[in-house]
Amino acid sequence: QLQLVESGGGLVQPGGSLRLSCAASGFALDYYAIGWFRQAPGKEREGVSCIRRGGSTTNCADSVKGRFTISRDNAKNTVYLQMNSLKPEDTAVYYCAAKKEGFYYSNTLCGGDAMDDWGKGTLVTVSA
Repeated sequence: QLQLVESGGGLVQPGGSLRLSCAASGFALDYYAIGWFRQAPGKEREGVSCIRRGGSTTNCADSVKGRFTISRDNAKNTVYLQMNSLKPEDTAVYYCAAKKEGFYYSNTLCGGDAMDDWGKGTLVTVSA
């Protein structure tokens, strides 16, 4: 059974950094595109960043441009989200999701509706 497990969330001060991990089990991650999404309290889910099988990335949110970096280690079956210069407005539950690779545009992943499988999320709180 395909499973995604996020980890690495926690409490961090503004300006700090966290690295989130999305570990896959039950399937080989390198056949899938992976996206990171977040949902803040009282707000709609938002696409953060996506990465294709070959490593090409798509930034989904202007607010994280230059601060967040998505990467993947297929050998470890894991995708990462490095988050630097964190701001209070980055506070949210962060989810990773997977979609089997195919012939589609990368930006279609950003909305989230195209994704097939989701993790349960990890909470990131940015506060002094």
